[in-house]
Amino acid sequence: MWAGASRAAEPADLVLVHARVITLSSQTPAATALATRGEQIVYVGDDKGSNAYIGKNTRVIDASGCTVTPGLVDAHGHLNNLGKILHDVNLVGTTSIDDVVKHVRVYQTKVKAGEWIHGRGWDQNDWTTPAFPTWRDLAATEANPVYLDRVDGHALWVNKRALDVCGITRYTTDPPGGRIVRDAKGEPTGVFVDEATRLIEDRAPAPSAEELDARLEAALANCNSFGLTGVHDAGTTRDVYMSLRRLAVAGKLTLNIYSMIDSQDDVFAREMLAQGPAQEFGGLLTTRAFKLRADGAMGSRGALLLAPYEDDPTNSGLNVQSPDTLYAWTRYALARGFQVGTHAIGDRANRTVLDIYERALREAGTKDARLRIEHAQIVAPEDIPRFAALGVVASMQPTHATSDMPWIAKRVGAERLHGAYAWRSMLASGAVLAFGSDFPVESVNPLLGLYAAVTRQDADGKPAGGWMPEEKLTLEEALRAFTAGAAFASFDEKSAGRIETGMRADLTVLDRDITQSPEHALLVTHAKYTIVRGRVVYERP
Repeated sequence: MWAGASRAAEPADLVLVHARVITLSSQTPAATALATRGEQIVYVGDDKGSNAYIGKNTRVIDASGCTVTPGLVDAHGHLNNLGKILHDVNLVGTTSIDDVVKHVRVYQTKVKAGEWIHGRGWDQNDWTTPAFPTWRDLAATEANPVYLDRVDGHALWVNKRALDVCGITRYTTDPPGGRIVRDAKGEPTGVFVDEATRLIEDRAPAPSAEELDARLEAALANCNSFGLTGVHDAGTTRDVYMSLRRLAVAGKLTLNIYSMIDSQDDVFAREMLAQGPAQEFGGLLTTRAFKLRADGAMGSRGALLLAPYEDDPTNSGLNVQSPDTLYAWTRYALARGFQVGTHAIGDRANRTVLDIYERALREAGTKDARLRIEHAQIVAPEDIPRFAALGVVASMQPTHATSDMPWIAKRVGAERLHGAYAWRSMLASGAVLAFGSDFPVESVNPLLGLYAAVTRQDADGKPAGGWMPEEKLTLEEALRAFTAGAAFASFDEKSAGRIETGMRADLTVLDRDITQSPEHALLVTHAKYTIVRGRVVYERP
């Protein structure tokens, strides 16, 4: 028998020692070591006890005082869009129209004239003049049809060639749930909001299966590199679903994927609902949730508000899908055993969805539906207790608050801020928080989400004391939202979200003890190892 082993314990595949293990479990609140065998955790305790699990083929990792957490999960991300931004023109961080044009022009040198060019990440709020751009600003790019998603994916900016190819003129009508931005003469300016973006996107060529697989594989690897062991994919279309299945067959699916079927891919959505919930590839790919959209985004003034925008008094936002449509889909999804997650950012959108959920749950008599509201950014204070009362999961993204805090008061006014990004109020009311990033709208990195949740500050530590500091969370509360909360939101709490024996071996190893480091250190903390179902899928060089 190998030295250190005992008759009571078979050798493990992996043993972690000398760690600061944050278990989030009452069974063993504190630990310095753990062991995994196959896909399960088989030991949690002290270093000495782990010796019994070390055999000649056991991999032993000395964590050297670093933190081990339950596997971090992004409860709201977009894998396809992440794959696109890793492949196409990345405009995140651009500071002006000229900067955007420069990025596009560089990309044009890599493609043939006439090929479509896609980019994403511009944000007019980061420019000196925070106004929407026009097609004229892209005049230097006319060799190709160019379409550029705003950072939130709820507005699209195109050049004149793209307008012409798609046949967009002053006579093109606004589609339901969308808006074509026009000048004083009624001519399209080149910016499309929410459902109007499909007038362009539906004409752009789709990637081949091979191209899509490569993009999604890159997205998975990117998520793993930041310590993520799972993602709730918020709007899976048929092509993405089929690509994920191909990657799984090839052994390349390195995340636990909780797929939220996109209701806007209508035929596919109906097919999947008719089939019912499913778990495939040993649980790596779960299809049990259904994605709806009540409104647009705050940055593009498409979020649906109870009163007009403070900085646009003629506008109260957009119904992307009508209340009748939301209700009909919710009832049908519940009848088919599906959870529903509805995008709702503005206070009117959140109230409307809560009303629909309350009615649908009463009529369906469904128990433990765990309906979700995705984002819940601006909620009327009187509606916050309704989340817990209805059992609605608040699926929120902390970095949205720190990105939006410089300008959100101008959008909605001081009074509506009382229900803005209200994590502490949600938690105190009894609601379950499930945190994510909405990547690629925000960075994939969950450590930035933890930092935002506990500080409500930007990377420079501003404002002092945090923006609306009464809504801060503790580090443990924020960690629970990225682990146990995400597990609960996906009906996975019996297998994930805690480190204890018998649980799935999804683990994130960070490169420092975050419990003993200043909050600002979260910004420079990295994933050292990412372990999914007992398999090391990422190791920091």
